[in-house]
Amino acid sequence: MSELVVLGFDTVDKADTVLNRLVQLEKEYLVDLEDAVIAVRDASGKVRLKQSMNLMASGAASGGVSGAIWGTLVGLLFLNPLAGMVLGGAFGAGSGALAGSMTDYGIDDDLIKKLADTIPVNSSALFLLIRKVQPEKVLAEFHGQNATILRTSLSPEQEAKLRTALATQAAVTTPAA
Repeated sequence: MSELVVLGFDTVDKADTVLNRLVQLEKEYLVDLEDAVIAVRDASGKVRLKQSMNLMASGAASGGVSGAIWGTLVGLLFLNPLAGMVLGGAFGAGSGALAGSMTDYGIDDDLIKKLADTIPVNSSALFLLIRKVQPEKVLAEFHGQNATILRTSLSPEQEAKLRTALATQAAVTTPAA
């Protein structure tokens, strides 16, 4: 089961930085992200959302490939597989893009909009839907990031570990001379 974690940051670019590091950790197989969205509230108070997954493009690509295959097969029946591949690919890409634009995948858009409206001006939020994670290794990467947990579906124990890891470092006291 996937876990939802929403983190708030006090700068507009911090959510991007954290997501970029998570993508690197995903390449190292330490975390498996199902979906990620960044919300940024600029100086004028306008909220912009950055989706990590472009559903229209991925739908067009998969639709184009399957349409080309089916078009070639139908074209073979009419002794013109090349025309069938071209027409099938075009039809498949169009229908795939349409289906991708109408699909709601991952984090609920209403939840994203509702929480994004609560972040302060000149700040950002990172919405994460996490399939799997190696918590000790991932939390060590983000120690002291000074993020606020806005919402989570984690257990109270897991949330406490996350809160501790994200808390800013305590001020280091210097020994008296």
